Amino acid sequence: MLLLELKILTLNIWGIPLVSSNRAPRIEAISKELSSGQYDIVSLQEVWSQHDSEQLQQGTASVLPYSHYFHSGVMGAGLLVLSKYPILGTLFHAWSVNGYFHRIQHADWFGGKGVGLCRILIKDQIVHLYNAHLHAEYDNDNDEYKTHRVIQAFDTAQFIEATRGTSVLQILAGDLNTQPQDIPYKVLLLTSKMTDSCASDSLRTNECSRNSYTSSRALIKNPLGIRIDHIFVRGADNIKADIIDYTLPFPDRVPGQKFSYSDHEAVLAKLRLTRLPPELKAAPVATSVNTEHVECNIVEEVCPAEGAGHAIKGIESMNGMACTANGQSLPAARTAALHESLALCEASLLQLNTDRLLYYCAATVLFVLLVLLIEFAPPVGLQTIYLLLKFIVFGVILFCLFMASIWNYMERNGVLQGKKSMEVMLQHAQKYEYFY
Repeated sequence: MLLLELKILTLNIWGIPLVSSNRAPRIEAISKELSSGQYDIVSLQEVWSQHDSEQLQQGTASVLPYSHYFHSGVMGAGLLVLSKYPILGTLFHAWSVNGYFHRIQHADWFGGKGVGLCRILIKDQIVHLYNAHLHAEYDNDNDEYKTHRVIQAFDTAQFIEATRGTSVLQILAGDLNTQPQDIPYKVLLLTSKMTDSCASDSLRTNECSRNSYTSSRALIKNPLGIRIDHIFVRGADNIKADIIDYTLPFPDRVPGQKFSYSDHEAVLAKLRLTRLPPELKAAPVATSVNTEHVECNIVEEVCPAEGAGHAIKGIESMNGMACTANGQSLPAARTAALHESLALCEASLLQLNTDRLLYYCAATVLFVLLVLLIEFAPPVGLQTIYLLLKFIVFGVILFCLFMASIWNYMERNGVLQGKKSMEVMLQHAQKYEYFY
């Protein structure tokens, strides 16, 4: 029995005040496009300005009258949900690790990132929309935030599982900053048993050649671009969720302009929900998927990905057991992903111990320097410079002590919490597979 058909859109709008190019005209264009009435639920990220949030809500109110902005951290979480249907409740879960406050040039910490939940009532059915924006990857060759993203991915999967309740459908739509071959992607899909609505190996959502904001340096590194914006879905046990269309719906350029809507591409997934007979449960079923670039088939419990040899291509039934496309059972694939994640956590904990010692050593050396500056009189005419230097050295000492103590323990506890949660799943998942 057909329950629902939904069009879900996600877009990172790149709305950083004073930084993002052409922000004002782009926000206006995005608002106009969203007000076309083509979308049922819209999940937006990087809405960092309250003014932009209000403009988007007001500009789309005629077709998307229900909305919610998630407030968190210093700048707000940057997450905005627009809906054609009533939002009955919301919940925000902040992640235990989220970058560093002193990395101002990255600024993820100031966003207070996490995953936001909107409970949406659609034709007497409850649908859960989860909006998330994982920590960015700034250097692929030396990714110091990989452990943070892995913990955020696992935490998000556990949050979705814990809040599923009686909802007929769970949708995670956002900029997850992870590609299908990456460990955070694998952890999120394998531990949440969600489905990636994209089955195309050729579709990209960021650093694309079609986007006006893609730099030549990025194109040299990734000529085809990368896919980091995702829509994951999972139906209830008695619900079959089919992905009937998947596209990049926005034009290459804002009409009449030479720039794109954002530095990311908007992603649209069209879903169809049907209720199975009481004696059946939603089992992996082949589903036709149309994308902008290719037409292909996926499986209900699919984890499609790019990158031969490292990607999770899908989950299908094999002798009654859920398996990935390479023949590996789902429990085995999940176990392997969790073991890799635990190794990252262990390495981060060791690095934190090293960092603590280094900060304490730096504080000690600077303290000796400060004592010398106090004991010896400054040369004639340099009193002001000496005084300023003392304040600077004292400030750096306080920073080193803070990083070695309070901040080090905060990050350590955040990593430990994620690590122990993964260990709990590893310990019990095989014995109690039905509940996982």
